[in-house]
Amino acid sequence: MTTSIASLYDDHLRIQKVRTDAALEACGFDSLAIYAGRAPMKFLDDQPYPFVVNPHFKAWAPQSDAQECWIVYRPGSPLQLIFLQPVDYWHKPPELPSGNWTQHFIIAVIRSAEQARSYVGKPADSKGRCAFIGDWQDEFSQWGFAASNPQQLLDRLHYSRAIKTAYEIECMRQASILAARGHLAAEAAFRAGASEYQIHLDFVRATQHTETELPYSSIVALNQNAAVLHYQHLERRAPGALHSFLIDAGAAFVGYAADVTRTYSAKPDDFAKLVEGMHALQLSLCSQVRKGVDYAQIHLDAHRQIAALLRAADVINVDADAAVATGLSAVFFPHGVGHLLGLQVHDVAGFMVNIDGTNKPRPPGHPTLRLTRTLEPGFAVTIEPGLYFIDLLLAQARNSSQAASINWQRVDEFRPCGGIRIEDNIVCTDGEPLNLTREAFASV
Repeated sequence: MTTSIASLYDDHLRIQKVRTDAALEACGFDSLAIYAGRAPMKFLDDQPYPFVVNPHFKAWAPQSDAQECWIVYRPGSPLQLIFLQPVDYWHKPPELPSGNWTQHFIIAVIRSAEQARSYVGKPADSKGRCAFIGDWQDEFSQWGFAASNPQQLLDRLHYSRAIKTAYEIECMRQASILAARGHLAAEAAFRAGASEYQIHLDFVRATQHTETELPYSSIVALNQNAAVLHYQHLERRAPGALHSFLIDAGAAFVGYAADVTRTYSAKPDDFAKLVEGMHALQLSLCSQVRKGVDYAQIHLDAHRQIAALLRAADVINVDADAAVATGLSAVFFPHGVGHLLGLQVHDVAGFMVNIDGTNKPRPPGHPTLRLTRTLEPGFAVTIEPGLYFIDLLLAQARNSSQAASINWQRVDEFRPCGGIRIEDNIVCTDGEPLNLTREAFASV
């Protein structure tokens, strides 16, 4: 952690305490115990799945190698970090936390997970009310917690988590720079004729991440594979004819995620013009990330603009409003335009309209949108419009009243290219939106 980020962390921790104090008081708790978690074991095996730390833990401590660790917070008392460093020769024990952030914690080192009990929870006859947050384990039932993951408390913590601190925004900026380096390496590999697998390796190498350090599994899709929204395979051989490349891949920095997508054409053809058009409309959508804007309206505007692009490319023969009204635009754009971003790639509380957990529904006919809140300064969101030629959806459209509105010859021309998605990470401010992704690409 650099000196500048360390100084931002101090204020981040102050804000975190203020938010948590208010939530604990409103819900009737006097302390909070946050369990980092443990890696679950694979079925009928003696090997664990990769460990993923509890995001509530990361919100306080920039520590990912923290299995069976705890943070205990009591308002007015020093923060406690209960750190498991087992005596082990099968695995390398985690290194003791270091850095300026540790000055805010009293760190207790334990050698077995069971030793944490003396630091967290309360005896059954105590008046203390400690709330547990994390992946509940059966043995914790005897540790004296007043409640496990109480929804009212989670709602209050999640609602305020959407407003990022300056520290969190800087961490996401650093994650964006790492992701941009990976994307540039991936594009170079694509231009050189590499396979999906080889492109993925170049991306990972450029970000200096391991597979398990990536914030999500990368989508590396050549040609028609780009029509699969969450394409999960990595073909080892490059295709004989190269048409297009879509990569949705991110990076992480001290627990905060970048989520970036780019699409490229193999040659300067009509598909390349579609990609260029998608960049233009995506930037226009990014400019709408402003204080007081209904995010659901950005999603609806994305449908109109994509429909207009399809009409200009002679893929459909009706105007944009008609395409949106009849659901035709959803044939080519079947997902939401984005989501909250932060400690998790799809960050929590995307539908909450108040601190009590009341949700705002998605617009009718748009079941996949992940964010409906009104934007506020500090919100970090993705803007990721897509345009695809998906065989399943096209087959359904061909057998419906929408068939006459589609130029099927034009569809067949674009089908080998799969589809297009452009995704940036945007921070809402009091003025112009901050595009972390474009800033990162420019810097590297």
